[in-house]
Amino acid sequence: MDRFDERILSELQADGRISNVELSERVGLSPSATLRRVQELERMKVIKGYRAVLDKNQLEVGFIAYVSIGLNSHTKQSQVAFEEHVRFAKEVVECHNITGMNEYLLRVETKDLASYKRFHSNVLGESPQVKSISTMVVMDSPKDERQ
Repeated sequence: MDRFDERILSELQADGRISNVELSERVGLSPSATLRRVQELERMKVIKGYRAVLDKNQLEVGFIAYVSIGLNSHTKQSQVAFEEHVRFAKEVVECHNITGMNEYLLRVETKDLASYKRFHSNVLGESPQVKSISTMVVMDSPKDERQ
């Protein structure tokens, strides 16, 4: 990684749909050299993929919460079972195994409070591994670099 690679990554993070010609102009390399570098960064898995940033309001996501989950057992089997339980829950957009008083921190996005209550009861409440649930509701996000 050199300053050109770092600049390429910075530009791609800001706009993943930038053309190779525009990217090469911004980083100060020829288009062919820029393309080779991007392809090498992809091959090395430094660039893992590209994604669209969605407008949550257009998708009717009006409720975001971070949910701290405590398990009733600290075994690997219990962790794997919990992870499998939430893996396909569309409301869970992030799941992190953490240290501290609880084992997991989830980012949960739903349409509204009533939808979150259903998720809380029907998904988290139905997991036999869950001992405690603590919900922190997002009121505003003055900085969120995923958007």
